[in-house]
Amino acid sequence: MISFTGELWPTLGWMALALGVLALAVGVVAWRGRRRGSRTFALNAALTISGWWLAATVIGVVIIVVKMFTVDFAEFTGRSGLWLAWPADLDCVDHGGPGDGADGDGAAADITSGAALYCGGSNLSDFTVAHASAGLRALAGASQLVTAAFTAVPAAMLAVICWHTLRGRAFTRVVTRTLFWGAGAVAFFGVASDLLGGIAATVALREVFPPESEWYPWAFQLTVTWWPILAALGLAALAAVFHQGVRLQRDNDVLQHDTEGLV
Repeated sequence: MISFTGELWPTLGWMALALGVLALAVGVVAWRGRRRGSRTFALNAALTISGWWLAATVIGVVIIVVKMFTVDFAEFTGRSGLWLAWPADLDCVDHGGPGDGADGDGAAADITSGAALYCGGSNLSDFTVAHASAGLRALAGASQLVTAAFTAVPAAMLAVICWHTLRGRAFTRVVTRTLFWGAGAVAFFGVASDLLGGIAATVALREVFPPESEWYPWAFQLTVTWWPILAALGLAALAAVFHQGVRLQRDNDVLQHDTEGLV
């Protein structure tokens, strides 16, 4: 993920610079392939980018493991049962009329005079726990490792497919199995990342707050997004297409062999 924070135009400039560097790297790969007479620019670029992707994931995994044993804090990203109301000095509009979002002491926001925020809040879903126990750090690390594995699966699949295609073996059992196993891995790690993130976040809050605290989360709020499952279904369908291609390739080879025997 590429992320920058700041004013609009400077931030867009940094984003354009980062994307430009990436485009330049892809262009260099394509240029080198063209000098060698290769016509597989897209495959070469995809293989290179997937290799960088996997290398960055490996570096990230090493950092996660090292942090589990060398720091006393733990970072969490997942939905929890802790609901945070907006601060009292944040003016907002109640659904029943203008007023302050917390206790009504702040300046009223008139929805007829311009844009205004509706009063609300949000679940705590991105936070850091200081002086975390070893078990809590391990749980946070496990959640981050599962997320890293989930993001690495597409890169690994792309690398395998590009590698075999560049060697003239696009319709092989290895590619088909890669797609089938990749579909299962996307579904598994996608669901596991959502569930483990929510579980880790709630466990962390339970370690921070005692049971008698009003902030103690009594329930786990677990959510599973649909897109990993849909992506897995799409990959499984693509694997079926490649499997059909393998069968057609095998039939063509047999037919060609029989024809050569007749000649």
